Amino acid sequence: MAEVLQSDFSLLGLEEELTCSICLSTFQCPVTIPCGHNFCQDCLLATWRDTYSCPQCRTHFPTKPELKKNTVLSTVVETFNLRSSKSEMSRMKEEKKVIRCDTCMEAEAAQTCLTCMASFCEEHLRPHRENPNFAVHQLSDLVSDLSERICPDHHKLMELFCSEHGRPICSLCLQQVHKGCSFTSPEEQRSLKESDLREKLGLLDGKIKKNDIVLSQMMDTQNKLKDSAANRKKIVAADYQQMRDMLTREERDALHAVDREMESGQTKLRALMKKFNENIDNMNKAKEDIHNLLSQSQTLAFLQASFNLPQAVNFDPYTPRINLDSKKVTASLASAAALKEHMSEIFKQPVEAREQMIKRGIFFFFNKALIFCINKQKLPDTTQLKYGRINFKTTNIPLNVNMAEKRSELLKYSTVLTLDPRTAHKRITLTEEFTKASVSDGHTNYPDCPERFAVCSQVLTSKGFSRGRHYWEVKLSSNNFIGIGLAYGSIDRKGPTSRLGRNNQSWCVEWFNVKLSAWHNSSETVLANYSPKRVGVLLDCEGGMATFYSVADRAYPFHSFVFPFAEAVYPAFWLFSSGSSISLCKLVA
Repeated sequence: MAEVLQSDFSLLGLEEELTCSICLSTFQCPVTIPCGHNFCQDCLLATWRDTYSCPQCRTHFPTKPELKKNTVLSTVVETFNLRSSKSEMSRMKEEKKVIRCDTCMEAEAAQTCLTCMASFCEEHLRPHRENPNFAVHQLSDLVSDLSERICPDHHKLMELFCSEHGRPICSLCLQQVHKGCSFTSPEEQRSLKESDLREKLGLLDGKIKKNDIVLSQMMDTQNKLKDSAANRKKIVAADYQQMRDMLTREERDALHAVDREMESGQTKLRALMKKFNENIDNMNKAKEDIHNLLSQSQTLAFLQASFNLPQAVNFDPYTPRINLDSKKVTASLASAAALKEHMSEIFKQPVEAREQMIKRGIFFFFNKALIFCINKQKLPDTTQLKYGRINFKTTNIPLNVNMAEKRSELLKYSTVLTLDPRTAHKRITLTEEFTKASVSDGHTNYPDCPERFAVCSQVLTSKGFSRGRHYWEVKLSSNNFIGIGLAYGSIDRKGPTSRLGRNNQSWCVEWFNVKLSAWHNSSETVLANYSPKRVGVLLDCEGGMATFYSVADRAYPFHSFVFPFAEAVYPAFWLFSSGSSISLCKLVA
């Protein structure tokens, strides 16, 4: 008993160590953080909002630490609480249950006689100890509930326990009502029941521990759900922002197309109006000459004078048919109308059904755009009408087939280009009369000059353009680590930002690994990768536009740059992967 009390007092001395420094109570579901301090899980989470630090030593953690229950400390706390409650209960019992001597009713009883069914103090126990007549009496430790041990039927001490009926009995009960029943002593029955209760207590402890573990895991899952929800919200917001950016760019391009078409029409009208005004002036001057001739009074002079009608008389004036129904404007209107209708139909559906509807509707969307174009212009050769729908007949044609142009129309603007050896990086080798550029790991023995690219393996052509329309085609050895673009002659040749598209003096489309991107001023636009073997470039200086085409049987535009021509621009090329090459094609109009 003394050892137990000593153990209890030793454990009770740890009360300060078993107290949470936040709530100042014994730990509830204690957790340990990386700095080694322990706190109640709920208390710790309540202090963590936007930052994560230890409330005790103020150690800061860059990310939220993973919390796990300190099972050893939890067991110690449970034992501490149990023994604290037992110690308190024992103390209260000792204070409340003082057994008095049944003889004098004043002195505290020392022992209980189970034969006399009474408790006696030391003085009144002397007969039981000294008188031989009391030798057969059974003395025991103090018993406080003697009345509960008397058999109500026979008024004798219930010294036995019936195992079959689960109740205490006396010796007469065993001979009468409980005759033939198995029995044990109350002490043995208590030992069995204590053993059974301890097993149940162990079972309960195990179940509680498992529940605590599951609760901890559920809290971890709850935190992970919050983090996952935050990440998914960021992804959704980014996707919708990209769609808004794409729609904004498409709207800007469509409006610019209309403005350019309007400006082109007005330019034509201004030119014709100027021509017609000049014709009117010439014919008015001819009228004046005729009036002067008619006013001539000298017949001989009148007859000798010659007069010819101006050439303007032979020109019949006409009102030109100028409208805004160019291919690009018509296609922009068609795609915007079809996209609006398609999105309206999609948003009418529940979210769960939209993905498949979008996948099924992509082809239908471009069909509707193409039908709109058919109402404005001739049906393209690669399509046919059947039962009111449009079916594509040819294969390997991009979805923007309605934007395809006949290559013969582009070849009208073809120009002859050669690569400028003064600009070629030393990794680039120029062959085939300066029309082919290849890149290797070794360096070519080029002389140093200010025009040469020193950092990036790039090369410009010898000819630049500042007016007119010009078209050229480039054959690619592969669709990886190659860039095709345009650059002002003032582009930096030596610095780290001299790479095409990484400054405000150059524009390029670039194949890098599996991605095709358009670059300008270090801003990237990811494009659909068509992986063409031949790329065409149409430069319209007056229109301020450069359009890139995937060239096959026809020319399919896949990207356009719109920019002001502050100075002459030069075709430019970037090659990185060893063995890659580009070749300037010879074009025949």
